[in-house]
Amino acid sequence: MKLLLLTALLIFSGSALADWPEFRGPNHDGTATGNLPTEWSEDKNITWKKAIEGLGWSTPVVKNDKVWVTTATVDGTKMSLLCFNYKNGDLLFNKILITCDNPEPLGNKMNTYATCTPVIGDGYIYVSFGSYGTFCIDTGSHETVWQRRDIQCSHWRGPGSSPIIWKDKVILTFDGADQQFLIALDRKTGKTVWRTDRSTDFADEKNGIPANSGDMRKGYSTPFIVTTGGKSIMVSNAAKACWAYDPDTGEELWQVTYKTHSPSSRTIYSPEENLLYINTGLGKAEVWAIRLDPEARGDITESHVEWKALKRTPKRSSPVLSNGLMFFANDGVGSCVDPKTGEIKWSERIGGDYSASLLAAGDHIYFFDEEGLCTVAKAADTYQKVSENHLDAGFMASPAAYHDSLILRTKTHLYRVDSQ
Repeated sequence: MKLLLLTALLIFSGSALADWPEFRGPNHDGTATGNLPTEWSEDKNITWKKAIEGLGWSTPVVKNDKVWVTTATVDGTKMSLLCFNYKNGDLLFNKILITCDNPEPLGNKMNTYATCTPVIGDGYIYVSFGSYGTFCIDTGSHETVWQRRDIQCSHWRGPGSSPIIWKDKVILTFDGADQQFLIALDRKTGKTVWRTDRSTDFADEKNGIPANSGDMRKGYSTPFIVTTGGKSIMVSNAAKACWAYDPDTGEELWQVTYKTHSPSSRTIYSPEENLLYINTGLGKAEVWAIRLDPEARGDITESHVEWKALKRTPKRSSPVLSNGLMFFANDGVGSCVDPKTGEIKWSERIGGDYSASLLAAGDHIYFFDEEGLCTVAKAADTYQKVSENHLDAGFMASPAAYHDSLILRTKTHLYRVDSQ
């Protein structure tokens, strides 16, 4: 009998469904509840548009009519937090949180120094720039409550994992080239509650891959927490393995191993199928379905992986579930698969490269590509295009939704889009 009969519930972090308080939204999986627009352009259905200096691939987060985004200079010498009025786009707050004379080089153009998405709790926003610093900001007074500048790793290609809130903790992921660990901080004080190092076996790097190759040890994913059978499980995929932990204590529970590295997609979960869906990362990106089992321990690769999708799977963007189907995108192709079996229902060339994660709202799926095109399709097992929508700059940041609005961040601007 499926474990969903034990009642599996996603943790909502106390946020209203209309808010977008973290990476992938209130459900942590890219699903929105509003009646979102399906048509827009630079001169249609744009309520406001604001330029953002610098670069940042972090998702906007929204609560209490405030839109928060991070940004950084291209060279990483300054990293900032901005806040805009949701109603009219007015800039309410713009503060440089970090100055750094010698930031670690990124090495490519796929990342920025402001890629980690903040997370909003009740009255506070938690902002992380990885090893450069983590901050707790009062969302009313905009004052800094606490900061941590001492949590370190070599990010190699830059930080990318976003913080999450769990009860009285904010949990951070540090998958660097030199060390890999998760750390939980007290939300009120910023003090360390627990730290757990990854127990990853990197021995296979000796077979033709330099043992000191930073890319082979990197990860960019954000943890996902699900509660089933009265137990809470935090799923966090990294280089070479996906791990499950107890979010209260940091205790390692189980792992699924693979050969790839640098995952950035966030895990999603289907209660109907009782399956977790992970992305194994770069090298040869695959989507794996893992049966959720609150009693599982140790290496469950052979016992709990139900199926693997090997073709046209996303390299960076997160998939989404809607209407009993899974959707993902990569290299210009959007796909729909059966979440029970991994069978491909359709694959269509619908855009360019995809870094932004997919969004689901009602019966629609939103695909945002790196050239500024968003293709809206029906959440159906046959491909049905609803619209194509263009903005001037491309999408690296994942979309946000707030009430009936889309909050979109391109490479240069922040938009509020509405059906008008």
